[in-house]
Amino acid sequence: MNSSPVTRKRRISILGATGSIGRNTLDVMTHLGGRDVFEVPAITGMGNIGLLAAQARQTSAQFAVTADPGRYDDLKSALAGSGIEAGAGPSALIEAGARETDLLMAGIVGIAGLAPTLAAVANGADIALANKECLVSAGDLFHQAITKGGGKLLPVDSEHNAIFQVLEQDQRHAVDRIILTASGGPFRNFSREQMAAVTPETAAAHPNWSMGLKISIDSASMFNKALEMIEARHLFGMRPDQIEVIVHPQSIIHSMVGYTDGSVLAQLGAPDMRHAIGYAIAHPRRASLPVERLDFARLAQLEFYAPDETRFPALGLARTAMQRGGLQGAVLNGAKEIALEAFIAGQIGFLDMADIVAEAMDRLDDGRTAHTIEDVYAADRDARDVASSLLRKSA
Repeated sequence: MNSSPVTRKRRISILGATGSIGRNTLDVMTHLGGRDVFEVPAITGMGNIGLLAAQARQTSAQFAVTADPGRYDDLKSALAGSGIEAGAGPSALIEAGARETDLLMAGIVGIAGLAPTLAAVANGADIALANKECLVSAGDLFHQAITKGGGKLLPVDSEHNAIFQVLEQDQRHAVDRIILTASGGPFRNFSREQMAAVTPETAAAHPNWSMGLKISIDSASMFNKALEMIEARHLFGMRPDQIEVIVHPQSIIHSMVGYTDGSVLAQLGAPDMRHAIGYAIAHPRRASLPVERLDFARLAQLEFYAPDETRFPALGLARTAMQRGGLQGAVLNGAKEIALEAFIAGQIGFLDMADIVAEAMDRLDDGRTAHTIEDVYAADRDARDVASSLLRKSA
């Protein structure tokens, strides 16, 4: 009697499941078959224990982790009777990353996502990278680990995913430039005087994307685009002068690749993170996704503007970090995190964030490089310390 071969379910672990990337990832997985198609070796979140526990139960995850070490008992109680193992704190996050999986969705925001993502890289897992800081802060180290581990790196940021889709691998020698699109955020038409007076609440109101508070403010200041410039350099092996930014308010073209023959290839789609997430999950195939189809007759007009680096100095800081090299990306990111928190707390103005980051980068322009993850953490700590000292002086 012939028997059909058993198809193993695809294993996907999710770091940062309770954030927007994680929730959209679970939405795509549910659409593509849910527990009939996927297994979830590990799932992590932060403070929303109720949602994390519900997600773990929904997916029959084997291991659920909260990044907050003080919430272990809460998570364990929420998972009572499910048979799902609970964990808490940084070491448990690393254990979650190290669990055997086919694909890791790296959706933890900030440098906290670096160690658990590197744990998955070391196991040879494919990485769906939605965490900018892994490459911004530790690009060279991360690439060495990917090469050694043997997994694939699949970008999930909509801009980098777009480039990944239209960058012809057998024509890399003919790539002239990559063009990252930016919506311009809520202050695209503001003067510097108007920007100096904005509040965290107005900065968080992104016109096209639904994101968390910090990410929305990063978008409004274009610090997110600054990080994406550095990330693009590491992802695609570009020189700093080959990376351009163009403001495109409609967010329909997600990014472009220009070739030496004058051709420009673009990836288009409605503003919906499930495009990039679904592409990474299904790669190398394309899946049928529950996203809006573009109606070109209704688009009417697509606009493009050169970014004003006087009003958005974060872009210039990214170029400086790329030109200096070493751990300047980690310094930029660490100082930016402190400045962002100070802005949210009402301690500094919107435009002061870039000034603090620039000063921290100058003070820590010492040529240091990353040989280990501890070197990255040290640069991050130093940047945060310098930025904090600048805040104290300005108080």
